[in-house]
Parts: sequence; C-alpha cells; structure tokens
Amino acid sequence: MNNVKFEGIMPALITPFHEDNKTINEEVAREFIDYLLMQGADGFYILGGTGEGLVMGREEREVMCEVAVKHIAGRKPVICHIAAVNLEEACALAMHAERTGADAIAAIPPIFFFYDETDIFNYYKRLAECVSIPVIIYYHPSAQKEMSADLIARIYEIDNVIGVKWSSDNFFQLMKLKDKTHGEMNIINGPDELLVSGLAAGADAGIGSTYNMMLPQFIKIYKSFREGKMQQALAEQIKANRIIDILIKNEVIPSVKYAVELMGYNVGEATYPMRALNMEQKAYLERSLREAGWTFDNRRI
Repeated sequence: MNNVKFEGIMPALITPFHEDNKTINEEVAREFIDYLLMQGADGFYILGGTGEGLVMGREEREVMCEVAVKHIAGRKPVICHIAAVNLEEACALAMHAERTGADAIAAIPPIFFFYDETDIFNYYKRLAECVSIPVIIYYHPSAQKEMSADLIARIYEIDNVIGVKWSSDNFFQLMKLKDKTHGEMNIINGPDELLVSGLAAGADAGIGSTYNMMLPQFIKIYKSFREGKMQQALAEQIKANRIIDILIKNEVIPSVKYAVELMGYNVGEATYPMRALNMEQKAYLERSLREAGWTFDNRRI
C-alpha cells in the first residue's frame, strides 16, 4: 500500500518561550504559524530537535502540541515528535498527540544505551501499539548508531508505521530503502543543506530547521526539482547553503531563533544550556547572514 501521505516543504517548527525559557508563548506560536502558512508551508513538524521537545517538560510539550494542532486546525498536516527517554512517557505523549488531533507522530530511536536491532524494532512496535494514527521513524545518526535500510524496512512492516524522517547524509541507504519498500514508504529528507540530494535519492518531502527563516527559498528548491529544473534547484540550494553555513558556525537553534526574532517574532531563547547570544554575537550573526544573502520580510501578520 502506498503510504506517501506527506509531501512538500514542512518547517520543523521552533518553540516560542516566554522569558522564563520554559513556558510556551502561545500568542507568538499562533502568529508565527500563521506567517508560515501564508508563506506556503505544506505542513509542520513540531517538538523535534529544532522544537526542543526532548529537553522540555511533559506539560510544556503537551501545551505546544495543543496550541499548534488546534490553531492549524486541519489547514495543513502536523507531525508531532513524541520520543522520551522513558518509553511509557513517549507512549503517553503519543496518545495525547492523537487525542489532540495530530496527523502523525514521530520518534527518534531509544538513546544512550546500546540497543540492538531487535530492541529498536520492539521500541517502534510498542509506540505503534499506543496509537492508531501514522507513525514516522526519525532516523538521526547522532541519536543512535546507524540504522540500516534493512532495519528500517523491517520496522516499516509494523502496522501504521508509514515513513521515516531521514536526517542522514547516507543517500545510498536511502535509495536502498526506497527500493526495498517499492517506493511506498514515505521518506522525508532531514538535512536542510542536502534537500536536493535527498529528493534526487527518492525523498518525498523535506522537514527542516532553517525552513523557519527561509521557507520561500526551500519551496523554490522543491518546486524546481519537481518541475525537472535541476540546475535551478541546485542553484537555489547553493544560495540556501551559504546561509546555512553561517548558522552551523554559530549553533543552529539559537541562531535560527534570533533570525526569527529579526523577522518580528519574539520566540525567546533556546533552552539552557544552549547558548544565549549576547548583543555582540547577535550583531555579528545578523551581519554575516545578510552578507551571505539572507533576506526576509519582517512585516507582522
């Protein structure tokens, strides 16, 4: 059965905080979601790495899920990342996301301990048993050892596991996975700087951190690729990568949050101990982004 339910460009939504760096700034979250919808977002991925879900308390994660899902209100799909160190807490978050109305849940594999392939398979099987909505594997090599295409294809056989967010640059394995699942598994590219490469290897969509601040640029990349304009898609990717290179050098999440602040949305700082940029660092970052070609519309909705 073809399970390609998510296509296009989906921001990995940042989580706006109040000054306490803990509670959700619900008003700003709604305003920024509206902005991204106006810009053409095809959906949203919430509370993943960019959304800082793993370092937030359960109550705050549930609040952000409710704010995003209820405000988007079916206008575009929402995938909610629910992984937690404790599996039963992850299941509770998954069930909450389903009750709230999320279109799918996603989860990185279990972290820290050395889990073999059987353990990882059982982990996703348990998560899938907790809900009836689709489940997305979140494959990120920094979260767990390499997950082979063979393992992910095996996990795909679990009822309601439909796809994978592929945050690896191993496109040989991605192509192998696409082949092993007969093109029916929903594969979503993760690395922003490699969107063109991921699409060429068979990805159906993209989820990215920098989509928060460069959404029109990534829509151009995606549309150019889908229209067969490969040179144009590559040229647009190179433009985006000049900016991404600056963000990587300055720590991505704090930098993206400050860029969004420059766009007129007071999303607060990244969760401690990620750095809080001082005034000098902010001035340097803004100057560097502009020199790299970043432009933005800072008019509020």
